[in-house]
Amino acid sequence: MASSLVQFGQQYVTKGLARTVDAVITKGEGSYVTLEDGQMMLDFTSGIGVTSFGHCHPKISGAAAEQCMKLVHGQCSIAFHGPYLELIKKLLPMMPDPSLNSFFFWNSGSEAVEAAIKIARTVTGRQNIIAMQGGYHGRTFGAMAVTKSKTVYSEGVFPLMPGVYTLPYPFWHQLGLPPSTPGPQLAAYCLNQLNLLLAQQTAPRDTAAIIIEPILGEGGYVPAPPEFLQGLREVCDKEGILLIIDEVQCGYGRAGKNFAIEYSGVRPDIMIIAKGLANGFPLSGVISRKELTDKLKPGSMGGTYAGNAVACAAAVAVADVLKEEKVLENVSARSEELFFALNALRNNASLAPSILDVRGEGLMVAVEFASPTGSGPYDTFVNPAVPKKLASRVAKRCVEKGLLILTTSVYEVIRFIPPLNISKEDLAKGCNIFAEAVEEVVKEG
Repeated sequence: MASSLVQFGQQYVTKGLARTVDAVITKGEGSYVTLEDGQMMLDFTSGIGVTSFGHCHPKISGAAAEQCMKLVHGQCSIAFHGPYLELIKKLLPMMPDPSLNSFFFWNSGSEAVEAAIKIARTVTGRQNIIAMQGGYHGRTFGAMAVTKSKTVYSEGVFPLMPGVYTLPYPFWHQLGLPPSTPGPQLAAYCLNQLNLLLAQQTAPRDTAAIIIEPILGEGGYVPAPPEFLQGLREVCDKEGILLIIDEVQCGYGRAGKNFAIEYSGVRPDIMIIAKGLANGFPLSGVISRKELTDKLKPGSMGGTYAGNAVACAAAVAVADVLKEEKVLENVSARSEELFFALNALRNNASLAPSILDVRGEGLMVAVEFASPTGSGPYDTFVNPAVPKKLASRVAKRCVEKGLLILTTSVYEVIRFIPPLNISKEDLAKGCNIFAEAVEEVVKEG
């Protein structure tokens, strides 16, 4: 029986919002949240990759509380404020390339994507944007147009922003190739498709930018081969196209480095950050080169709450915690343990037919299950012998056992997004719950 507060929410909160559980969260601390009925849940969602340093981290939340008594709203179009500038100082040495030296802070990842598209079109004088099949960039109008992970985000609201073209992403399942296909082969196929796209659909002189997540988020937690990202950089340099790197979900330590693009050594022209940036306080960033952003007219960028002082103060503390608490070292250790646990399931003879892939970087990891129906009749990896809807059923069973975990993509995928500072014990606890859930659901058929 739902509580009166849940019933109230079901009646008055828009139906357009989906929820993993119909419950009320009353408290968060570290790797756990507490529900209204007192039940503690181990949280492997981190608010969809946001509370990367645990719920209510004392230093981060404390910095925000302190800032609340100094200045809450220092509007960015009126004057500078201290936390905004201090955050830039913290971020500059973290950048994947020293050319990234111009910063604009907004509230959400979607807004940052909108700003990046606006910057690209303004400084190049070109219209078109190339996005990736399976990519996710948000639900606002421009971001929705470059989102290609699921139709639910844009269904029924066409026409979308014009000038968007879609390029295959080097993901074996989308390409109908085996999971073992080497990264360079996947990259070569998709780079050939890019050359065709520029020859057949959007000429380079009309193409402002290519936007890509170095690791697909909502599309299934699929790292791009370095060869693909390097190939994109070469094409962009040759044709005067800007490369927009969306690090909203995979950045800020989530993939084991400050930013996932570092694995490829590729230089972004524009980089987008959000989610873990302020550990739950609404803040995003659009980072580019001063030589590009100096072409923008003053007043063309802005936003009422953009770069809020409280959120920026929290983000300054996040940058300190990332370094002082050796978070990246913890990500490396816990990632190794997580992959070991998941691959043990994959190598279990009774479970192996049901598991297609284990993939990811750092603590941005996914398990893709097999399906008796797949994405349709032409899906190469349909397996009639495995149970239906494995991902959603396993996730639901995990919730019943006290673990919050999420599915993602049009395929049968469960994603692991635990806090970056999760303990060895809590990670093992979550892995054990997941293993029990998988074994039970597969056995049920």
